[in-house]
Amino acid sequence: MKTRFLSLLLLLSVSLSASAVSLSLDSIATWGKFPRFVVDTYRWGCDFFNGYDTTYVKGTGHPFNVKLKTESWTDIYNMQFENRTQMNMVSDLSTSAGLYLTYYAVSVGYDINIGKYFNGSDNVSKRFNFQFSCMLFSADLYFVSNDIGTRIKSIKPLDGELIRPNIPFDGVNNKEWGLNLQYYINHKRYSAAAAFNMSRVQIKSGGSFFAGFSFNRKQYNFDFSELPPDLMEYLPPNMPNNHYRVDNYNYLLRLGYGYNWVFHPKFTLGISEAPMIGVTRSYINEPSSWKTTVGAQSITQLSLVFNSGRWFAGLVGTAQVGLSRDSERLLVSSYLTLMTSVGWRFSLW
Repeated sequence: MKTRFLSLLLLLSVSLSASAVSLSLDSIATWGKFPRFVVDTYRWGCDFFNGYDTTYVKGTGHPFNVKLKTESWTDIYNMQFENRTQMNMVSDLSTSAGLYLTYYAVSVGYDINIGKYFNGSDNVSKRFNFQFSCMLFSADLYFVSNDIGTRIKSIKPLDGELIRPNIPFDGVNNKEWGLNLQYYINHKRYSAAAAFNMSRVQIKSGGSFFAGFSFNRKQYNFDFSELPPDLMEYLPPNMPNNHYRVDNYNYLLRLGYGYNWVFHPKFTLGISEAPMIGVTRSYINEPSSWKTTVGAQSITQLSLVFNSGRWFAGLVGTAQVGLSRDSERLLVSSYLTLMTSVGWRFSLW
């Protein structure tokens, strides 16, 4: 198995370096016994990782694609302090645009933050994401940071009236990074890549349960020292330096289901729900008091994909929700993302 994987990498390097000869796999196989072995290994790998029932899923016919992608997102925070005051915040909208080149399951590209031209702030929310997706499984490594301005939408004191100040709040410095892995049980008839990466085409409706593992670290820091005096009175008097801090490590099992509905030969509607439960190691406001508790998160995705020959377009919405709590305090954080992409598929060999 190890030899086959090394051979796959060698074939890719040989293919990219060959410029004076044909780069087709059949031509490479005629170079000798070892090149033929590498080609056979490559084809074995394609079948092993991307084998599917062609009644339900088909390849695009072209290993490469180039696409223009835009992504907009916002963060929502709902917190409860130890005095039972509840607060709701919503961040300003962040938007990026970029150009991406994809070869099968691997994609590289560059995004430019264009949100600052709309919200007029130099503070931005930053997101990095690396994805690998095949028929058997998918992997997602990501990093998110947010110091963009938010708005305090509402405050609800214990036994008090709901207050809607709707005021700007810049005391945010939050970070998160994590890794998601999942294996698709019915991978022969369902393609998550067809719905969310557009690197396959679902031609007949199908779904699959999936299972996997997630690890992430979330760090939140809300500085309330600049709040107006009339709002400061709703905060707990013992909040350290008027900061609300949360730090947690999450080890979670992913159990979910995805379904692609092909309601027209050129259109696919995809939905995926992945609840997660596991163990959280965290503290809220007191770095010396780390606690281990039950953790829960959820990722929901909805997509609409259009395919017409080499052209494709997609709309993908994602909602990620996380929970941090102890006996006195609570923080529910949500990330809402909307991605649009338009692209063209092609072949070099």
